Amino acid sequence: MTQSSDEIIQLLYKVISDKDKTIDELQKTIEQLNSNIANLTESIGEMKRKLFGISSEKLPKADRPAEEELETGPAKTTEVKAHTRTSKPKSVRKDLYESLPIKRVDCPVPEEMRFCPDCDTPMVHMGYSFVREELHIIPAKVCRIQYYQEKLKCPACEEEGDTTILAARTPSALLKHSPASPDMVAEVMYQKVFMDLPFYRQEKYWKELGVPLPRETAANWFNTCALEYLDPVYQLLHKHLLEREVVHADEVPCQVLHEEGKDASSKSYIWVYLTGTDSLPKIVLYDYKPGRSGAYPAEFLKGFHGMLHCDGYQGYNRVEDVTRLCCLAHCRRKFFEALPAGSRRKQKLLDVHSSESIPDQPEDIEGNPDMLPAEKGVAFCNKLFFLEQLYKELPSEERKAKRLEKEPDVWNRFWTWVEGLEPSGGSKLEKAVNYARNHKEMLMNYLQDGRCEISNNAAERSVKSYVMARKNFLFHDQADGAAATAVVFSLTETAKANNLNVYQYLYMLLLYMPDYKEKPAGIEQLLPWSDFIKERCSGVTDTETIRPENREDLPA
Repeated sequence: MTQSSDEIIQLLYKVISDKDKTIDELQKTIEQLNSNIANLTESIGEMKRKLFGISSEKLPKADRPAEEELETGPAKTTEVKAHTRTSKPKSVRKDLYESLPIKRVDCPVPEEMRFCPDCDTPMVHMGYSFVREELHIIPAKVCRIQYYQEKLKCPACEEEGDTTILAARTPSALLKHSPASPDMVAEVMYQKVFMDLPFYRQEKYWKELGVPLPRETAANWFNTCALEYLDPVYQLLHKHLLEREVVHADEVPCQVLHEEGKDASSKSYIWVYLTGTDSLPKIVLYDYKPGRSGAYPAEFLKGFHGMLHCDGYQGYNRVEDVTRLCCLAHCRRKFFEALPAGSRRKQKLLDVHSSESIPDQPEDIEGNPDMLPAEKGVAFCNKLFFLEQLYKELPSEERKAKRLEKEPDVWNRFWTWVEGLEPSGGSKLEKAVNYARNHKEMLMNYLQDGRCEISNNAAERSVKSYVMARKNFLFHDQADGAAATAVVFSLTETAKANNLNVYQYLYMLLLYMPDYKEKPAGIEQLLPWSDFIKERCSGVTDTETIRPENREDLPA
């Protein structure tokens, strides 16, 4: 049976429609495959970079500023590729060594040579002239201190058949039945936490000094003294931190081999909390916890009701009654990671507090046809960092006013540009765009208060102190050891932040806390900003002037 022309035309239309539909589906498949190929290529490139290339945002060595020489000179300004770099003033040798004691060595003419070589007349002393200065080091030396207690008896009472005895006061023992002393334990703590020297390396060091100190003994001294004598100071610092209005927070993994209910290979965490730029004494606290649950910062910061700097981790949402500020450096890093390897090498991710001046960015970032989308994201962030570096030395109120004058316009342009992007699904650019969109309000919250920062790099720098030490000791054996390490790190980093001699501060704490750990007024006098501590811990190390047997009482 023959088909009519209308039926044939209708059939042709159906064939064409099916063909167009098939073509559309094939085009969508091709686009999806191209997107997958791009994402896989990007992932392979990232894996190669992590395996064989640099894994940080540091500049190549050739691009870094040359090391500064010792001799002095005024700060100078140099033009470098269309931006200005201000170098730090070089230090004067006299200023560098000003706190060191001076020992004068006179070099006299020998007696047999004190006669005129021409006429043999005895020559007259004219004086000494300065020739040069050099540094002299006295290697560490360990000695045994043996305390003997004087006892007195009353002869009159003895004649009457009574016995009256008076014994001299002796310094409290740091640890009972142990040779541990405040200076010895302070050295063990200082070496592990400040010098990143694990106990097994310290064991070799002490052996060279004639002290057979097994690593197990050193660890026991460290943990016991940290948790018994330093923890009360830590707890008081924690109380003061909760009273502040600006706090930074971050966390970093650690490993504890013997932790109840967990495998040796599982992750635990060291959390870091520190005060912001509020012109008050700085506090840096580390807190060991067995996991990364948001319950841990919620517990630690209970009672804090201010501005909380952190990254985009959702666990911080559990901290109640705070204003969260998300870190722009994290946002910038997402765009940086979306760059091709060649473009990534050209970028300099400078911070507000970098010694190098941050270059300004072109006005028309979003409309620049020569920039990749990820490059534009980095450029917008760098523009904000540039403005922040201009305002960093201003008082908080003036800083806030300057921000509100200049930075909202940059943010508005950035958000308009972000909303117009349609990145490929699963790409690093999509992750960067989603991160920015999901944290829009928190990224801009720093504009509310001039004491707040645009980034959380302060917390990341404190995390790095622990990470550098962790590279050497690798893991904690017990949970108590991890907790003790967090306490000692807290006191050393807080001392460093307040410009104290770190070893001297640890020594002073161990010198006094055995007698004052139950006396709140005394502990207050041992905080890093007390006049008592600043007077005794702001110079060079000195454990001879103040000894357990002659130390004065705290002014409490």
